[in-house]
Amino acid sequence: MFDVLIQQRERETLRQLVEVLMPKAPMPPHLLKEAAMLAQAKTVVFESADWLTAADVAQLAGLSTRNPSAQPNKWKKQRQIFAIHHGVVDYFPGYGLDPKAGFRPFKAMAQILKVFGDRKDSWGVAYWFLSANGFLGGERPQDVLATEPQRVIDAAEDEVQEITHG
Repeated sequence: MFDVLIQQRERETLRQLVEVLMPKAPMPPHLLKEAAMLAQAKTVVFESADWLTAADVAQLAGLSTRNPSAQPNKWKKQRQIFAIHHGVVDYFPGYGLDPKAGFRPFKAMAQILKVFGDRKDSWGVAYWFLSANGFLGGERPQDVLATEPQRVIDAAEDEVQEITHG
């Protein structure tokens, strides 16, 4: 008898859990399509560059192994570099680190992030760095940052001015 009661209670708990997890109404098709497009765009971002955890950055830069995320997160907080958040992990763009400066953030990165201010979140910044840019002759900002940082800063300023190019 006790086992039967436990099984009934477990089934009722499962039914209640399913009710909580189900949406109140079916999702409209346009939201499903938007979610699929967003997932695809984020996947392209991940595949477009080397994305590094804070521990990876700390190892490259020869930082403390005691708390490897401290310095990369400090750089992020100071807007010297950005990170995209996926799951429970922040990922820093490898193209934002200068190997000639001990894998510290490129100086231009802080200027670019200042130009964007609150206009773009971290994913928006990542999309911008990935996208072919007319101001850069069709090159992607992430590919030009190391060699022509001022051009990338200028492209960011052009981006926020929202000038239509013809």
